[in-house]
Amino acid sequence: MAVLTRFVLPHAAPRFGDARFGAPLPSEEENASLGLLRARWSGRGLELTGFARPDDRPTAHPGSAWTWLTLRRHHQDEPVHVPTRPRRFPEITDDSAQPEHNHDWAGFTALVEPRRLRGADGWLLGDWSVEATLFTLGRPTRLRRQYGGLAPYWCGSGEYPPARWVDHDVRLQPHFADGRLVLRLERPAVRLDGAEPGPDGIGLHLTTADPGQARTVLRLRHRESATVLTEPAHRTGRTVTVRLPYALFTAEGRGTGELEHWDADLVDPDGAVEQLVLDERGGPIAGQHPLPGAEDRVLHLKHLADGRLQLCVRPAAGWVERLAARPGGFELSGHCPAPGPLELVLRHSGSGTEVRHPVELGPDARFTVRLPVTRTGSDGTALPLRKGLWEAALHPVGGTGPARPLTAAPAVLAALPAATQAGGKRIVLERRWHDTLLLDSTPVLSATERSAWTQARQRTAGYPAARREPLREAVLYDVFGGRGYADSPRAVHAELARRGTPLEHLWVVDDAQAELPPGVRAVRVWSPEWYRALATSRYLVGNTHFPDFLRRRPGQVVVQTWHGALLKRIAHDVENTWLADHGYLAALDRETPHWSLLLSPSPFATPILRRAFRYRGEILESGYPRNDALARPDRRRAAAVRERLGIPEGRRVVLYAPTWREDRPRPDGDGFRLDLRLDLDRARQALGDDHVLLLRPHAHVREPLTGTGDGFAVDCADYPDVQELLLIADVLVTDYSSILFDFAITGRPVLFFTYDLAHYRDTLRGFAFDFEAQAPGPLLEDSAALVAALRALADTGGAVPAGYAERYRRFQEVHCALDDGGAARRVVDRMLELGGPAGRAGQPKP
Repeated sequence: MAVLTRFVLPHAAPRFGDARFGAPLPSEEENASLGLLRARWSGRGLELTGFARPDDRPTAHPGSAWTWLTLRRHHQDEPVHVPTRPRRFPEITDDSAQPEHNHDWAGFTALVEPRRLRGADGWLLGDWSVEATLFTLGRPTRLRRQYGGLAPYWCGSGEYPPARWVDHDVRLQPHFADGRLVLRLERPAVRLDGAEPGPDGIGLHLTTADPGQARTVLRLRHRESATVLTEPAHRTGRTVTVRLPYALFTAEGRGTGELEHWDADLVDPDGAVEQLVLDERGGPIAGQHPLPGAEDRVLHLKHLADGRLQLCVRPAAGWVERLAARPGGFELSGHCPAPGPLELVLRHSGSGTEVRHPVELGPDARFTVRLPVTRTGSDGTALPLRKGLWEAALHPVGGTGPARPLTAAPAVLAALPAATQAGGKRIVLERRWHDTLLLDSTPVLSATERSAWTQARQRTAGYPAARREPLREAVLYDVFGGRGYADSPRAVHAELARRGTPLEHLWVVDDAQAELPPGVRAVRVWSPEWYRALATSRYLVGNTHFPDFLRRRPGQVVVQTWHGALLKRIAHDVENTWLADHGYLAALDRETPHWSLLLSPSPFATPILRRAFRYRGEILESGYPRNDALARPDRRRAAAVRERLGIPEGRRVVLYAPTWREDRPRPDGDGFRLDLRLDLDRARQALGDDHVLLLRPHAHVREPLTGTGDGFAVDCADYPDVQELLLIADVLVTDYSSILFDFAITGRPVLFFTYDLAHYRDTLRGFAFDFEAQAPGPLLEDSAALVAALRALADTGGAVPAGYAERYRRFQEVHCALDDGGAARRVVDRMLELGGPAGRAGQPKP
């Protein structure tokens, strides 16, 4: 079944009708959710897989819930009762998104046998409503009934169930009416069973249920203009042929819109109107045909989800006729009669991240494309696609022209969903809106592991139980909740590995989105092993917040490296209410008593950290371990970074690394919006011949960068370790980011792009010192001034701008005094001391 990942199925509205007794009975309670997950045809009939879960009690065990389906055509007809078989689907518990109840056994499968919809006189044609009755044990001696229809799933056959011809002229079409499943048993009056494209038009072959009248016409209604056209239909008995000239669809200015629709029906002289139902048992009919004289326009014979014909005029799409799942991707082939070369673009529906892949074009506009399930980051590392939905389309190379969705031909729909594996993740090729292909990169955690019900029990039972186990000699490292191998935890690990300290090294990884060095084992964040590692590892080393349920054990050492020095105010020093309103400060106050050690980058930062975090424990003035790489730069490492990024020899490297704005959240609540403000076209014109611009948004920013990938502007948002970008940068451009303090170690020039200085200073955050008076570089208010300053720096040899050398020196004295290349050594010394027998005895209780 297609797994439920992020979408909550719509709740079915209450409906009456007791399945077994036929008398309408009101539901005792209406808080139940019912839906269809999948529909497929087998040799015996239509198999419906769905769920029925009560919202106020668990269905965690076999027998805790039982569902019965009833098919009704008319209230006076005898209903058809369909028993179901209980199924275990942990995805249903996950999809409920609530921690109170387990619904693993709320699933069911039912078989609808078409023969049961036939009476003594033949097929019982009409719409059969599908009603579900959910039985649960309301009290020890009383059975509770709840009623409803089956709601659609968000994609696949649960959204658009497939039809089948159950007789030579009768079809059973499942569909949704008012959000509830209905089975339509019909004998179509007109079947479209053939289409023959020619040089100037397309011939349609129709079969009618009755001989009808000779003067039948095919009527076309143009939705966008209300134009009505008719074409003569030639009838021989029950066979009707119609010739549709292509010119009909482009005459009088038509056919130029992005998408135009024509509805088709057969009209007799007496006014009888019948829609055309596609009958593709004899071969494919749906498809797209180029319109002569209309550049990049096709006539698409579309097989609608309800089986009817619709004619569309649009730019050519990627018409997929074959697909196969392969290791590491999906192989698709089809045709797309579009002008010019094409490339495949996968676009993440949340972050907007794009993955591009070449398309092989052959004769007759045929294509073969590999739909990848991995992406290659800016550092050259191949990782599985990030969790979420990825829209797939063919784009013109160079970016001019429309995006062309990948549309599945009717014969391909039965092969979906298709799945493959990458990096321990399941990647599913699915369809939405009936025939549009997309990729669903499912979470690395199983449905059982990630559900709110399981997570609540891991916090309240699993983690406390693991705390009773002996501590193991292990270090659990965490960088921004599993982002990768980077920052100060990376330097701490390198120092421990250099010493050969006998410790197990565990690294928190989110969604398989990190590559780790030998000797380090990945731990999936929020997994059972992650909870256990938090509870049993002797050392926890993290650069951001630890989970709010963490309770430091006796003998356990929690090292908070933090991730930035102090320019902007943080935590309790921030005067606006945003942090408090979002519960951040309350969670921080629960967390800080469990730190054993907080690192400080400088004597200047120490009192600010203590005050801002309201921290009463030990602060180690060590400098940040991550900055050892800048204090003692390795030329070979720098050369390797330039090579991974593809930076040509002799090019100056500009790194633009702005911070985030908490007043610019994304509408979906996942991260914050990007406000680039930098005129990339102007920068390219002024700097492009001898510069490379590396763009590094803050980790909280979740929006794509546009205008990159041309050799000048490079998107480094996914580069694992920003310290390596600082290592190769000739100049840093930032605003109010703490990255300033790291880069100042190098003595290279810094420019500040402060287009919103007054707002940031007076309203949003404020500063920990007089930034305007002490900044070791010029403050520039607009993009033009910034580009001019970068050009001037290059033309004058790249030295610190005139008038800022002394200010830069004083800045280094205050903020970089501890950056001597030995921070990791000092931190590891103290960490191991605290974790030793004497240190454990002296650690204060949280």
